[in-house]
This record gives sequence, C-alpha cells and structure tokens, in this order.
Amino acid sequence: GGAGTGKTLIALAAALERKKDFRQILITRPMVHLEDKDNMGFLPGDIREKMDPWLRPIWQNLSVLKEVDPQNRELIDKYLADKKIDIEPLDYIRGTTFIKSIMIIDEAQNLTPHQVKTIITRAGVGTKLVFTGDLDQIDRKRRLDRFSNGLAYAAGRMLNQEIVGHVKFHTSVRSELAKIGVDLL
Repeated sequence: GGAGTGKTLIALAAALERKKDFRQILITRPMVHLEDKDNMGFLPGDIREKMDPWLRPIWQNLSVLKEVDPQNRELIDKYLADKKIDIEPLDYIRGTTFIKSIMIIDEAQNLTPHQVKTIITRAGVGTKLVFTGDLDQIDRKRRLDRFSNGLAYAAGRMLNQEIVGHVKFHTSVRSELAKIGVDLL
C-alpha cells in the first residue's frame, strides 16, 4: 500500500492481537537512507540505540496503539521490557532460526531478493513473517525498481502458495495532506 495507508500500524496491531500464539514479536527494517544518499556517519551506542533512528516509525506506531487502548499501554511496555517485542537487525540474522515468533519486516521494498530469501529461510516452526512496503517508495533506486526489489520478487514467486497471503491497502489515512501528496506528487 501507499504512504500513510497504515501498513505498519496494522501489522503491529495484528501481532499484538495474536500475541498468545507467539513467543515473541520481532521487528526489523532495512537501514536505507532516503533516496540511498550518504549516511550521517557512525552512531554511538548498542545495537538498539544505533537502530533507533530507523525504528522511529515503529515506536510512533506503538505509541498510537497505546493511546487507542489503555490495555495496550501496559502490555506493550511489559513486552518491551521483557523483550517479547524486540528489534532484529538484518545484518545478524544469518544462521538464526526464529521459532514461534511473528516478525514484521517494514519497508521491505528496499530489500533485495537475496535479503528477502535470507529472512524467509530463517522462519522456524510456528513463525509468521509480515512484510510491509510500498513499491512507490523505493530508496535504493540505483539497484532496485518496482520489479526487482525483494518485496515484489517474493510476492510474485510465492503468489500461489497456500500458506502465503498478500494484502494491498489503497487509502491513505495519515492525513488529508498526506493523501493529497500520494495522489498528486
């Protein structure tokens, strides 16, 4: 779906709704700069602190879910403290098996087919993967396009698999201004 359609928010809400079915909710997104431009340099801190700027949209969406339902506030805070909601840097997943986890891979349009395959092949028994993305928001344009990115590649290759689903959101709900931007720019 396009910008502001609620892809990340719905993925997080669905994961929380199904929390009893999984040991852990894992969240990741590629660390790709807007339009793949030069980066800001090295960031201090541990892995979570280094990923924090990339994960700001995740934290914002979790805040929205806390505001909507007071029960979510306590649950999300507890899950974060207990690492039942945790961050998974893509750089370190090779060799890992995620068992009975739900993993949200945000901004997947910026992943290569190889990266998506690597993520999918980490899924162990009872694990569900949720890829979110927008083919109109590819930032790695020198290497990826609407057809060659990992999200489109996986959706096309796995289209007829019984255990795979694909949902497209069409309406921007972020704001009237965001909707106009999606429609006209």
